Amino acid sequence: MRDIQNDLGGNFRKAMRRLTSAVSVISTMHDGVRHGITVTSVTSVSMTPPSLLFCINRASSVHDPVIRAGRFCINILHAHQIDIADAFSGRVRDKNRFLCGEWASDDDEVPYLIPAQANIFCEMDAISSYGTHSIVIGKVHHVAVRGQVAPLLYQDGQYTVGLGEGVDWVVPVG
Repeated sequence: MRDIQNDLGGNFRKAMRRLTSAVSVISTMHDGVRHGITVTSVTSVSMTPPSLLFCINRASSVHDPVIRAGRFCINILHAHQIDIADAFSGRVRDKNRFLCGEWASDDDEVPYLIPAQANIFCEMDAISSYGTHSIVIGKVHHVAVRGQVAPLLYQDGQYTVGLGEGVDWVVPVG
């Protein structure tokens, strides 16, 4: 137990790398500019009303536009959409991110990825601050679902479509 306490930050980081998460892109429109960011922190909150949450670092260039816009779309990525995840993770400059993938906008001008596994359109319902991040709760007002369940996953610092080393059906990608 003493080793855990001596390096809490490092051990916490190692523990979180063992947590497999689906990869999504949060997209929004604010002041006529599209914004988006790759996240792995999406989770459902309630079925009544349908709602979800995601966490976003307050230092992110996308944080303020997402908060100010009040509407956003969670685009759940397919296993083969690594290029889109990479583009929105910061490897491509903000204004050029939407050149990767096929994008459209809903009636409220919120951008969404047409070939995403699912698009979940939300209105911001609550925001809470914790540590370095904002926890954003969105009330779902529309959902589009396509294709088979084949999400892009992130584990141990890499994209995957399986659950980890030692499991013979895991297929790392990228």
